[in-house]
Amino acid sequence: MVVKKSLFWTFVYAALIFMLLFNLIPFFWMTSSSLKSDYEVIDYPPTILPKQVTFGAYTRMWSQEQFFQYFINSTIVSSSTAFLSSLAGVFAAYGFSRFFFRGRTALITIFLASQMIPGVLLVGPYFKMLSYVDLYDTLTGLILSQTTITLPFSIWMLKGYVDTVPIEIDQAAMVDGASRLRICLTVILPNILPGLVATIIFAFLLSWGDLLWALCLISDQTKQTMTLGITQLVGQFRVQWSEIMAATVIVTIVPATLYLMLQRYLIKGFTEGAVKQ
Repeated sequence: MVVKKSLFWTFVYAALIFMLLFNLIPFFWMTSSSLKSDYEVIDYPPTILPKQVTFGAYTRMWSQEQFFQYFINSTIVSSSTAFLSSLAGVFAAYGFSRFFFRGRTALITIFLASQMIPGVLLVGPYFKMLSYVDLYDTLTGLILSQTTITLPFSIWMLKGYVDTVPIEIDQAAMVDGASRLRICLTVILPNILPGLVATIIFAFLLSWGDLLWALCLISDQTKQTMTLGITQLVGQFRVQWSEIMAATVIVTIVPATLYLMLQRYLIKGFTEGAVKQ
């Protein structure tokens, strides 16, 4: 019995170490390549560590006015998408959790089933709709499109957290004269804060790493996002590998910093009531 338990934990730790290396090695190689010169980064055989550390790729990227504009655009789009999907998700989740109406279960199921539709199938209809209302090639149109993609998951996830809040709290607040809106904002919201943070981070990261929607709905170079701007570093006759790696490191730093700052809420949010229905 002791031997079996020891083998089990050995397997568990081995699996965790493998997963850790699987996730960290690409990031390590990306960072190492961003610190190499243009010649060393394409040299063969490749070097694991740069022979001479240089920050030339980072300097060239930040010296480009367009790159900074891409960064601002990505921040605006991702922050707005996270805010809108979470704000609408809170009210919708409260409605689904506290009110019982005809078609409630079917509507929730439709929200969840919509996540199974590949995004590439929706690009065409979104392109037509945004063009019809003059929102094509605008950050507003991109924000609204990405909000509709993240909203179903936000509603489904937040409903599980609202369900964990006893309905007696709502009833006690109503006896004191509180309205439904006030109950949602001052009673429910503080109790589901970890879940709300997890939902915000999910929506932000999904929007931050998006390429498909930005590629299909944005054509003006001044309105492009970071992911779309990085693709322009791949030319017909030359690939700027060191700049690509430097730009990717910069793009990765933002979600990594966000996670480190909010990891306490994120872990708590994923472990408390996230799947309770």
